[in-house]
Amino acid sequence: MQIVTAGYDHPDAQKLDAEVQLEYAERYASGGDISPLSPEMFEPPNGLFVLVYDDSGRPVGTGGWRSQERNGEGYSDGDAEIKRMYVIPGARGQGLARKILAVLEESARAAGRVRMVLETGIKQPEAIELYTSSGYEPVKKFGFYRDYDDSRCFAKLL
Repeated sequence: MQIVTAGYDHPDAQKLDAEVQLEYAERYASGGDISPLSPEMFEPPNGLFVLVYDDSGRPVGTGGWRSQERNGEGYSDGDAEIKRMYVIPGARGQGLARKILAVLEESARAAGRVRMVLETGIKQPEAIELYTSSGYEPVKKFGFYRDYDDSRCFAKLL
């Protein structure tokens, strides 16, 4: 397994993003995650996007963070928001998401961010378990989905 820094617009990132969108659409009976994202949001030092490759060179996971500051969507100064955490179904159960999370946290800490934040949904219990078992605690809702009943927000001081 290899975790590499890549652009959010990298072809492998786009391929896996399309896969996670299908999973979101299936779980939530929706059109997927429509929160606005662009490759520039993940450019260091204001963010980071990573791809995970298995030993055969196949892309099997992604994750990223982007800087946020206090604004009308409920963020706080110094926030690093996790986006697009995903591991393909065939590679789950190997601890890859936990490894991606550790890389994102370390990168955000090194960039001077003080808190990791994320939004997930109630139909992603494995994500909620990952985050809560990694020290994330429920917080007041923020971000694009803050007014959705299915949304849950979590944070962890870095």
